[in-house]
This record gives sequence, structure tokens and C-alpha cells, in this order.
Amino acid sequence: MRTLEAKILTRPALQAECGRLRQAGRKIVFTNGSFDLLHDGHVTYLQFAREQGDLLIVGLNSDASVRRYKGPQRPILEQEHRARMLAALEVVDYVCIFDEDEPRDLIAALLPDVLVKAEDWAHYVSGRDVVEAHGGKVVLAKMVAGLSTTELVRRVLAAYSDKS
Repeated sequence: MRTLEAKILTRPALQAECGRLRQAGRKIVFTNGSFDLLHDGHVTYLQFAREQGDLLIVGLNSDASVRRYKGPQRPILEQEHRARMLAALEVVDYVCIFDEDEPRDLIAALLPDVLVKAEDWAHYVSGRDVVEAHGGKVVLAKMVAGLSTTELVRRVLAAYSDKS
């Protein structure tokens, strides 16, 4: 069993690992997100993604990337903590932190066989063109109703706000 740190790789190291895995005939699945405040919606999504192939790589938005698209109060947990939580999940084989606004360049470097995104991103899947151009496919995952980090934050704030 690999250590958590051995599951969190840099882009060049993961690119080399993907080459090795592809030569071994493994079907590589990729997904991405910020995965802030890990919850059952994330776990269900990641389990679905892992079922699409032989191993799952998670592209994790860096802290700076999350701030650019979710605002200055996010992420709640730093990228190192989020990466370790994801790496601790049995369904996740590798985690790679990326700093760009979207994972297209990382996807182009790794060339996964399957790209999984939540169905709420059906209108735009970053890297779809790269994956499909190399014979891969895009799979959309259903969302777990009522479970999102934004909703969890709202519920926590409502529960602990000063009501005086």
C-alpha cells in the first residue's frame, strides 16, 4: 500500500506514471474539482468515477485557482489538506494539484481514457476535445441532491450565526 504522499504527484511525475500505466494496458480515469469540505456527494461522485476504469486520477484545484472562481473566502481547507483527504480515499489512486483556472493542460499531459464531470458541467467539460481526439470518452455523473460544499457552508453559518 502506498503512503498518502506517494499518491500525490506533480504533473511531470504523474505524466510519466500515466505512460507506464498505459503501456500496462490500464484504463485511466480523470476528474477534477476543488473538493473543499469533503462530503458524501464527493465520495459518491468519486466512486462513480473510479468505476469507469482501472484507476482514478483527481486533478485538484490549487488554493489560488479556487479563490479565482469561488471568491476570496474559499477554499476553506488548504490544498495540502484537501489533497491528503482525497489521497486517503480508497477509490482515488493519484492526486495532482493544478494552478490553472481549468484542467485542460493537465488533461492534455495525462491523456486519460475517460474524463468524468458532474452533470451540472454538461454545458462545458474542460479537456473534452483532448480526450475525445485521442479516442477517449467523457462521462457525466449524477449529482447527489442537497449535498454541496456551498450548501454545507450555508447550513453551518445558519446554525452558528449570532441570533441575538
